[in-house]
Amino acid sequence: MANPINKYPIDAIITWVDGNDPTHQSKMDRALKGKARKHIPGAEKTRFGNSNELHYSTLSLLKFAPFIRKIFIVTDNQSPNLQELIRLQFPQRVNDVQVIDHREIFRDHLEFLPTFNSRSIEALLWKIKDLSENFIYLSDDMFVIRPLKPEDLFIDGRPVIRGKWLGRPVLRNIWNEINISVQHQILKNTVFQPKPSFHVGQWNSAKNLGFKWRYFFSSHTPHAVNKNTLQNYFHENPDVLKQQVKHKFRHHSQFNCASFFYHLEILSGNSNFAKPSFISLHPFKRGNGYIEKKLRKCESDKRLLFMNIQSLELCNEKQKEQLIDWLSDTLELQ
Repeated sequence: MANPINKYPIDAIITWVDGNDPTHQSKMDRALKGKARKHIPGAEKTRFGNSNELHYSTLSLLKFAPFIRKIFIVTDNQSPNLQELIRLQFPQRVNDVQVIDHREIFRDHLEFLPTFNSRSIEALLWKIKDLSENFIYLSDDMFVIRPLKPEDLFIDGRPVIRGKWLGRPVLRNIWNEINISVQHQILKNTVFQPKPSFHVGQWNSAKNLGFKWRYFFSSHTPHAVNKNTLQNYFHENPDVLKQQVKHKFRHHSQFNCASFFYHLEILSGNSNFAKPSFISLHPFKRGNGYIEKKLRKCESDKRLLFMNIQSLELCNEKQKEQLIDWLSDTLELQ
């Protein structure tokens, strides 16, 4: 099927890394400066694992969102080797999938490379050359599992904001402040930082943009973004961007980018709110029947559009095969 022309073109971006690559591991070792990964938030091996999820993430977009104009794979001087796979499954779309190096999006911040921090990388995705004004981005462990319409992502050219409102994480914030104070002032562990929390990162987004009592919480789904909204904000607030992208590993002071982008949209008057419409699988160390139960729900609940499979590389071979076979069948791969 040819890629249709849309009134508002939509591109997709997938962030990807092959943590098994020796060159990547060497860069990581130099950045760690002799410190163990367990002492550096965001440096855990599972964050950089690779079980070819990217193949299925990319194919799921081509299968279920054929209106997507281009797919950009953002990585650090690595090759995902997708061309032959796409040529086999979607030969007419081979030229629509492009690899983008970190050096392109960090071109104004090269001093912060290499980076191993998704929050830093995501803050600069809008700088991809020739990127459409409206785009979505996702990590390689996210998959589309049902046909999408452009209106599932953008309505009248404005992003659909998927998630729900939550109250600010008061107790977590208080605990972090106490923990930092004890570690820094009493134990003299001046390099300590609390683990960057998924919820606190989203609260940081809201707080930085002036929200006082609540924040819009987003989950592990593809995120819809307007490029001009980000470009205008960061051009007016370059210090905010610099503070976000300077960290090589996740830092508790950083904001969650998807949440930040959503809150910018809310401030601009966007009210295209929608439910997350996703299912999340954490199959590692789960009991018998866990995967089967989740997959049955995927098949029976037609409201589910997206799937997230976390830490697939930690699963045993039988579990991996079961999940990959299901994705292959769902995508009707040859």
